[in-house]
Amino acid sequence: MARPRVEADRLRELIRLHRMGSSARQVVRLLHMSPKTERRYRVILGAAGLLEGPLDSLPTLAVIRAAVRASLPKPAPVASSVDAWRADVQSLADKGLTARAVYDRLQLEPVFQGSYSAVKRLLRRLTEEQGAQAEDVAVPVVTVPGQEAQVDFGYAGRLYDPATGRERRTWVFVMVACHSRRMFVRLVFDQKTETWLSLHEQAFVFFGGVFEVLVPDNTRRAVLRAAFGLDGTSELERSYRELAQHYGFKIDPAPPGEPRKRGKVEAAVKYLRNNPLKGRAGESIVDVEASLQRWNREIASKRIHGTTGRRPIEVFTEEEQEALLPLPSQPFKPVVWKRPKVHSDSHVTCRGRLFSVPWQLLHERVWVRACGQTVEVFHNDALVAVHHDTGQRRSTREEHLPEDRRQFRHRSQEYWSQRANAIGPETAAFVTDLFDLDEVLSYLRTVQASVKHLESFPARRAEAACKRARRLEDYSYQGLKQALAAGLDLAELEPGPRPSPSEPVPPPCESCGATS
Repeated sequence: MARPRVEADRLRELIRLHRMGSSARQVVRLLHMSPKTERRYRVILGAAGLLEGPLDSLPTLAVIRAAVRASLPKPAPVASSVDAWRADVQSLADKGLTARAVYDRLQLEPVFQGSYSAVKRLLRRLTEEQGAQAEDVAVPVVTVPGQEAQVDFGYAGRLYDPATGRERRTWVFVMVACHSRRMFVRLVFDQKTETWLSLHEQAFVFFGGVFEVLVPDNTRRAVLRAAFGLDGTSELERSYRELAQHYGFKIDPAPPGEPRKRGKVEAAVKYLRNNPLKGRAGESIVDVEASLQRWNREIASKRIHGTTGRRPIEVFTEEEQEALLPLPSQPFKPVVWKRPKVHSDSHVTCRGRLFSVPWQLLHERVWVRACGQTVEVFHNDALVAVHHDTGQRRSTREEHLPEDRRQFRHRSQEYWSQRANAIGPETAAFVTDLFDLDEVLSYLRTVQASVKHLESFPARRAEAACKRARRLEDYSYQGLKQALAAGLDLAELEPGPRPSPSEPVPPPCESCGATS
């Protein structure tokens, strides 16, 4: 064994009792030891000469430990099956890999034959040899009143949603005042940017002011997933910045993978999950929310905090409330930034609706800023589109579509009849005839192509071409196009009666095939 099984202070009491002349039976009774254990340590300490001497100069605990360890048999060193991989294990451990990850990585080596337990033992020895490191020390940070608050989301289980009639995944939002430890808590069904911003506003109203610095989480499992990474500005960061500018606080995101640097809110989330939210699965979120607010008001705020030794509500009222920044006079207009890709129809998605952008930006990434009913689109920091969000599914501006194709988005007969009428009465009649040509088959595409083609010619020629087509009853787009290309619209047509579309054409004679 590497260390004595009986504590050194009890062994020093054994020495004191023997120096006082106590018998072995008395020592056993007074120290609650077994006779075998007493005899074993009496022999060890006697051989070291520690049982004799004055009472006022008892040996130190270190001397007693050394004497016991010197008498214990030293186990023969056993070669580990992974000693040959010591350097590799150390290298992987320095990169942050766990024992299981190190073992799995070594298993990929064809000559590795070690066990998972051997890897764990080697890692334990390497840690002991390395000793404590400066970065392992959790330095307590003392914050002055009103200086800092930490925010985070924590998973709260599945709760019943009365609006949808089913159970849904639920999160608890927590903002902790770092000085007083007073908490603001809310249950939500999502971690959207809009929800994140709204919860901050509710928290500031709850506290009656704003903290100088907010420390949000920066892990992938929470709302701020990679929000403040090094790979460019994120959607949430832009929205969060505008909130910070309005309320006047600074954002100090905690580094990824450093839970101790946001320890106060991490402890609060753990406290919530193990106390008021424990065993709530399947309950209505309305009932759980009401219970949670009462618990926070009557239990959490009035308990004696384990670190401060004071009641959070008292510290907040007496010291922190007056130190908070005042709430702004004007309400915050929720601003949401999105970075969507332009769809093939020259629209982007924001708030579940579609907004057009210049078609030249097809498949590009753009920034969309939605504030109130105003939706702005930026590309390379330049404003390229502005929309007024009326709540409709799609908002399209004509100038954002290709000039020669934008008219095809209109599919009503009234629209194309108006365009045809702008050319002339013959063109309008031609389009009307086309729409009425068949009761079942739609000739909209023919109308679109024909009107678009006629608009590229002078109105006089377009009118003549339509007059000729109606007279010949040739309503095909190809016939109209070829007539204009060959100049047939300019030729004088032979006058002749034209049957009215309303007058039915008599059927041919069954014997000779002539019509009457």
